[in-house]
Amino acid sequence: MTSFTLPSLTLATAAPADADVVVIGLADGASTPVLVGASDQLQKRVAKQFGRALLEVALSLGGTTKPGVTVTLPGPDGTRVVVVGLGDLDVTPEQVRRAAGNGVRQAAALAGDGSVTVAVCLDAVEPDVIRGAAEGAVLGAYSFVKVSGSEPAPSVAAITVVSSSGKPEARRAVETARIVATAVCLARDWVNAPANVLYPETFAESARAAAKGTRIEVEVLDDKALERGAYGGLMAVGGGSSRPPRLVRFSYAPRGAKTHLALVGKGITFDTGGLNLKPADGMYTMKNDMAGAAAVLAATRAIADLGLKVRVTSYAAMAENMPSGTAYRPSDVLTMYGGTTVENVNSDAEGRLVMADALVRAGEDSPDLILDVATLTGACVVALGERVAGLMASADEAADRVLDAAESAGEAFWQLPIPDGTRKKLDSKVADLRSGGNRAGGALTAAAFLQTFVPEGTLWAHLDIAGPAFNDEGPYDYVPSGGTGVAVRTLVALAQSLQS
Repeated sequence: MTSFTLPSLTLATAAPADADVVVIGLADGASTPVLVGASDQLQKRVAKQFGRALLEVALSLGGTTKPGVTVTLPGPDGTRVVVVGLGDLDVTPEQVRRAAGNGVRQAAALAGDGSVTVAVCLDAVEPDVIRGAAEGAVLGAYSFVKVSGSEPAPSVAAITVVSSSGKPEARRAVETARIVATAVCLARDWVNAPANVLYPETFAESARAAAKGTRIEVEVLDDKALERGAYGGLMAVGGGSSRPPRLVRFSYAPRGAKTHLALVGKGITFDTGGLNLKPADGMYTMKNDMAGAAAVLAATRAIADLGLKVRVTSYAAMAENMPSGTAYRPSDVLTMYGGTTVENVNSDAEGRLVMADALVRAGEDSPDLILDVATLTGACVVALGERVAGLMASADEAADRVLDAAESAGEAFWQLPIPDGTRKKLDSKVADLRSGGNRAGGALTAAAFLQTFVPEGTLWAHLDIAGPAFNDEGPYDYVPSGGTGVAVRTLVALAQSLQS
């Protein structure tokens, strides 16, 4: 599997003289729009070239302060200037992250068959804003490498983040951005990979390779080990495929860590719906049904690379949900890892079954907080749309931790309840519980099912990323078409907040 080649990322006090593209901002001033990040030298050279001020030229070409709007003008000596809307002059890190992403995406489009170097000049000074600019720039440069006999050159070869700050905190912010953006792009690559390339065995191998050279210990349970261990959810869901399931465990345990975070990710490498077969149109993008596993594994790699003082144990439950003579059936009673029996009501609700196994196993590690991530329900997409993920939790303490982390990371999560009585919908006449209830509140019922497998008294939160995990429309801000890598930044921010 080929992967995206990240551009080099550096911090400088001025744009390199040989930069192919310079990205500057346009923000709301007191009475008129104002340029952000345009050096006096650049403005003088553009004025000499056009006979008009840079601001005037940008406005005449349709430039506005509206976020997401970009215009490009030829600059001096072949340099091109991309002017991107920033919104308010008093910027937030997320504003800058989006602006940098938009600017670099436009720069990449200018590369043609070659590559460009980009200077991001958005007047970032504070470390969190510098980090936002750097993250947005790298994420905006991302493109999935086609499965091809030839490997194209990256569209963006190098990115320079320009800041007047030369403090160590600024350099650390850029390095943090590089590590986190690298993890997001890794998750994107995994999600974008075709299902005949990325399936449980190869996904596990790729995960092991991603952890190489880090302080992460890797354990992979193959189908034989899963059968011996009585992982009934994974074995049932994966039983219809010729490609058997896997359970991958990442363990990062730095010295001095006092808090233990467990992460669990859904890793359905392709979901046909099993015997409850999906319609054809609904199946095409189902290679993305492992985005939760991609997020927790990639985030763990970033947490280790950052050297955060928090213990993290991650589980990725990998299976391919296929119809065949060996596929599990609606009405089958399955015995989950740990002994709980489940009446399967719909083989297209497979994710919660593999997650149940992994949640019980994660609970055996006695973590302080368990957080699971899954493209779990279409109901959550109906409720929140395609750009907002759902959050459900066992207690407000867990929800607040995740929401604070998401806000600092610039990702959109919305808390949904698990009302009293939801668990009642899962009552079964033939097993300990059913795998689903009726259509009403499907995302909430799924969360209630998962909560059953969390040890009593353990803080737990569930992230349903079914909406924002895959963008099947055009790119926007720093978000490409295809896999988005959602939740990686939030998981890293959560780990940062839990450090000893």
